Amino acid sequence: MDNSKQGAFERFIHHEATSSLLLLGVTVLALVIANSPLLGWYDSFLGTKLTLGIGSLMISKSLILWINDGLMAIFFFVIGLEIKREILIGELSSIKKASLPVFAAIGGMAFPIVIFMSLNERPQTASGWAIPMATDIAFTLGVLNLLGKRVPKGLKVFLTAFAIVDDLGAIIVIAVFYSPDISWDYILWASAILTVLFVMSGIKLYVKYLFFVAGVVVWFLFLKSGIHATIAGVLIALTIPMKRKMPPHKFHLEVSEALGVFTVESFKNSEKPVLNKRGRDAVDTIEQLTEKIQSPLQYLENKLHGWVAYLIMPIFAFANAGVYFAYSSFSSFSVLIATALVLGNFIGISLFSFIAVKLRFAGLPKLVKMKHVFSISILGGLGFTMSLFITNLSFFDVQLINEAKLGILLGSLIAGVVGFFCLKFTLDKELG
Repeated sequence: MDNSKQGAFERFIHHEATSSLLLLGVTVLALVIANSPLLGWYDSFLGTKLTLGIGSLMISKSLILWINDGLMAIFFFVIGLEIKREILIGELSSIKKASLPVFAAIGGMAFPIVIFMSLNERPQTASGWAIPMATDIAFTLGVLNLLGKRVPKGLKVFLTAFAIVDDLGAIIVIAVFYSPDISWDYILWASAILTVLFVMSGIKLYVKYLFFVAGVVVWFLFLKSGIHATIAGVLIALTIPMKRKMPPHKFHLEVSEALGVFTVESFKNSEKPVLNKRGRDAVDTIEQLTEKIQSPLQYLENKLHGWVAYLIMPIFAFANAGVYFAYSSFSSFSVLIATALVLGNFIGISLFSFIAVKLRFAGLPKLVKMKHVFSISILGGLGFTMSLFITNLSFFDVQLINEAKLGILLGSLIAGVVGFFCLKFTLDKELG
């Protein structure tokens, strides 16, 4: 992996690992509030109606729906950018690189569903079959971060890649199975706009403000269509170009020329706190060149990833993780969700990875042993963000939502703790 890719990956790991601590803190805060006298305020606040729009294009939703349908569309947009990057130049860019993460993700999606459907005895909970199939990148990388430099980089790359494939699977499931009433006229209009964006991207005609406005319109059309609006975020991301507008050597020459303005002689007698016109023009030029040297996809991913990791995901967690610990909320359904998350991901990821390696469909990353894969398979049961999101799509009954959320919290806690100690043991033994 070259230095530029390595730097981008390390920044991605840092954002996700740090975000996991923030997510944990916000989750605990939401749980404390939901089980305190502030519960009434919490529910009332999230139920506050907010209306945006002009004339007939008005949208009126509760605050929690604006978070889940609006802010999370940005979350899914960034996931779409990550998926496109990984497929074009990352760990999913060739059959050799993608084989092991893809096999692991397929197992990690299939077995939780099988376990859920096999053990579920309540017809009213059957629609939650997709809840345990998701893996949360932020929390899993956060756990790996606790183990420091003992974790081989190949293991982090493997985890990130199969979690991204897992996200892609969850997106497909949401689009196909959790969009029951579809208005096809809205979909046709959205498809027409997306087609224009794909064509413009293909001929290297990218105008960021035009793409932004078109993206908002596509999101609105999806919202009205019956297909969950967050899917629009993924589809818009796939239209963002990956190629640079300027080659590196030209960037170097033009930046060097712009920097020539900032000489010691030109500023030695200036005590003003602002730049002169030549300085301002040079800074503007450098800013424009900096944007051109990055592909639009890389630029947007770098700009938005921090906002998603440190703002959008914590807001989502605060709005959705507040579960009232009434005795009736914890049920066999909660246990089923937790079991499917932990056992399903462990069995599916480890078994499919083992088969892929043994049959030579895939190879293990550098310094990674099969016992490391078995240990990290347990971390696959850390569902959280995507699992909570699918829960909101699966049920309308508040009681069932609470039961499912308790199962997600329990399963994620078990997967995180057990996975951490299993990895610590196997990595320590390896080093010893």
